[in-house]
Amino acid sequence: MTSSRERQQRAAARAKLAREMAERQEAAHRRRQRQAMLGAAGAVVLVVAGVVWAVTALTGEDAPPDTPALADSPEPADDTPAAPGECDWLPEDASINPDLVDVGTPEAGDPPTGPADMTITTNHGVIEVEMDAEQAPCTYASFAHLAGQEFYDDTTCHRMVTEGIYVLQCGDPSGTGRGGPTYKFAEENLPAGEQPTYPRGTLAMARTPQPATTGSQFFIVYEDSDLPPDYTVVGTVTDGLDIVDSVAADGAVDEAGETVPDGAPATEVVIESLRVSDPA
Repeated sequence: MTSSRERQQRAAARAKLAREMAERQEAAHRRRQRQAMLGAAGAVVLVVAGVVWAVTALTGEDAPPDTPALADSPEPADDTPAAPGECDWLPEDASINPDLVDVGTPEAGDPPTGPADMTITTNHGVIEVEMDAEQAPCTYASFAHLAGQEFYDDTTCHRMVTEGIYVLQCGDPSGTGRGGPTYKFAEENLPAGEQPTYPRGTLAMARTPQPATTGSQFFIVYEDSDLPPDYTVVGTVTDGLDIVDSVAADGAVDEAGETVPDGAPATEVVIESLRVSDPA
């Protein structure tokens, strides 16, 4: 026979579980409300020192008509970690942005409990990255999904910045700065309070000035850069950063081949393959 004490303990446990479920549902509802307010996708950009460094400026082409107006700095993002099963994969419309590639969305799974490895094989050698999968579970799930679809294979790094911030930006199969998968998701693992915010060796995700617009594009920091802490930190380059150093030393160029501080890498960088391991 169940004692009065056991009944009380079970009732308390059920009440605790109900509260936790209600809190999770309310958090998910708030995320969906915030994300439903986002506009259509545009160029993925980095913002620094009140200046918008627009990727579309690299090609001299006009942005799509539905590109959101660029702000002086991105809006703050929600930095609440989520398990892959709780990630919101917000749809992007390929009829509006033809540079998007439909590769489906990541499947739900158990949250990572440790780091993972990313191997980026380029035409200049291999770049190894230790991914902070536990703190950026949705970003890890997206990378694993896209890598499994060979999304990054045979793509070029389309942007090099050599003043103000120091980054090599990659991850757009179209090479225009507007490309990505047909989904986007919220930022996570943001370096608020860190100095510098994005130190040398950081691999982080690009986004538009609107929150929850992370896609496939990422950037490798080759010198300490004080960007606003609004870009998901994926992990740290553990080997091969000298490859980025060498490319950066050659500078950036515009379409006419003239040296510029923000343009296409003067030395072409091709990602031959990008693969992601299971979390340790």
